[in-house]
Amino acid sequence: MAFCLHGLAVSPGIAIGRAHLVSHAVLEVAHYQVREKDVEAEVARFDEARQAVAADLATLHHDASAPGSPAELAAFVELHAMLLADPLLAEAPKDLIRERRCNAEWALVQQMEQLVGHFDDIEDAYLRERRQDIVQVVERMLKVLQGKQRRLARRKASGEDDLIIVAHDLSPADTIQFKNLRIGGFVTDLGGATSHTAIVARSLVIPAVVGMQNARPLIQDDDLLIVDGTRGALIVEPDAGILEEYRLRKSALELERSKLKRLVSGRARTLDGENVQLQANIELPQDAAGALDVGADGVGLFRTEFLFMNRDDLPGEDEQFEAYRSVVKAMGGRPVTIRTLDIGADKEARALRARVGDQTATNPALGLRAIRFCLAEPQLFLTQLRAILRASHYGKVRLLIPMLAHAGEIEQTLGLIELARMQLRESRQRFDIVEVGGMIEIPAAALALGPFLRRLNFVSIGTNDLIQYTLAIDRSDGAVAHLYDPLHPAVLRLVAQTIQSAQRAEIPVAVCGEMAGDPRFTRLLVGMGLREFSMHPAQLLEVKQQVMQADAGQLAQRVAKLLRLDEPEKIAEALERL
Repeated sequence: MAFCLHGLAVSPGIAIGRAHLVSHAVLEVAHYQVREKDVEAEVARFDEARQAVAADLATLHHDASAPGSPAELAAFVELHAMLLADPLLAEAPKDLIRERRCNAEWALVQQMEQLVGHFDDIEDAYLRERRQDIVQVVERMLKVLQGKQRRLARRKASGEDDLIIVAHDLSPADTIQFKNLRIGGFVTDLGGATSHTAIVARSLVIPAVVGMQNARPLIQDDDLLIVDGTRGALIVEPDAGILEEYRLRKSALELERSKLKRLVSGRARTLDGENVQLQANIELPQDAAGALDVGADGVGLFRTEFLFMNRDDLPGEDEQFEAYRSVVKAMGGRPVTIRTLDIGADKEARALRARVGDQTATNPALGLRAIRFCLAEPQLFLTQLRAILRASHYGKVRLLIPMLAHAGEIEQTLGLIELARMQLRESRQRFDIVEVGGMIEIPAAALALGPFLRRLNFVSIGTNDLIQYTLAIDRSDGAVAHLYDPLHPAVLRLVAQTIQSAQRAEIPVAVCGEMAGDPRFTRLLVGMGLREFSMHPAQLLEVKQQVMQADAGQLAQRVAKLLRLDEPEKIAEALERL
């Protein structure tokens, strides 16, 4: 019998296929005592299991770093490797084995429960969600200890149907193993808009619905499923009429996507002749190729923290310089906007953990992160600034500063940039003129924009953080994710005011958050006056199509009326009519 479940739509599109259930280790393990003479053998068994998982993760990290893999995967696997090496998981269970003469499985689960309990007390919802990473690491070790290492079946999809992955939750390791399977969609009980599954699904352009709560127990292997990643719906065992309707919808979507490829070489220009710059967000140097493949006008956001997150040491100046230069040269004269280190909150680097401080003691999203951290560590910041400046000799480089809120922070940053220039002159290193811009992602910055426009060369609106800080909503928290609303009137007014203020001051303004890559909002942003977007390369052609079908002059008048509305429902209705 057909039935429908609803969850959080995190990656649009339609998938039709057979359910492939992903099973996980049972964390309720047996507890038994080992003989005194066997205690060290039990400790050795624990160590062997941990080393086996470490080797497995190293292999997965290599696979995740291969060309064509979403850059986010390597960072996720690195996080699991970091947790596996943490003394709280690597050493504390061995102490428990020795103290209580217990089996390794039970000691490991006891330590996991203690750690997860600490995460439950964290205020920041994104970090609370990271407790699942601890569970997934422990789960991998339990599988090894029990001789049941989890592997996804290399089952082939039959006929026209793809495989629909259905799980309580998915780890980065799971998603990497999907590379050789014909995956149509993802469905998970857990997860929010920034969960591993959501991020990977968007990177691979695969429909996904997460936060389903109880889908996994209700679905059986080989059930026929329809995943509607646009509406957040999962239809189980649809009847012939529904199945035919969705197959027609899917075919229409695929046809539209194939047509989009013809737009690669075309200019993003509105019907009334307004040119719009469409740039790409990248995480690693190799991502530049993906930006060029879709005809990006440049790199609007190079997230440099990924150079710091997959290692035990810090990248030196020369290593950073080579990474930045490779992107600048690959883009062939197109602008490359390099954001300085945005560490803290949801992004942690092992080598910087002691300097960032105890992230569980306070709310990390409001703590020592991004430019606050860089100003507190001027030598580390100067190293990065020198590397970026040196890369400017090889093409057009723009320097973007994250999470600015105070005029004093701007002054300190500009002072350190000038000091970096002076140091390069003294060492006779070559560099060119670099424009300096600031991220507008804190409401205080949007409401007091004057110092930014007077002291900086450009601004870039980070809508992800701006929405969350404005609404006090973390979209990764399933309990409140439905309240995360880009169309809230307060959010739209902050974005519109920032764009208009920058234009009056003749300062370039861009949007580099998820709103820029969502084609539902393209006409809205064009009507606000935005002429520079930056997004994941997979989203660029669909946004370009929206730009080329828009009349900027007419949209400006209609958007002005929309911005006077103060109810999200009415705003959504007006947006549909744009």
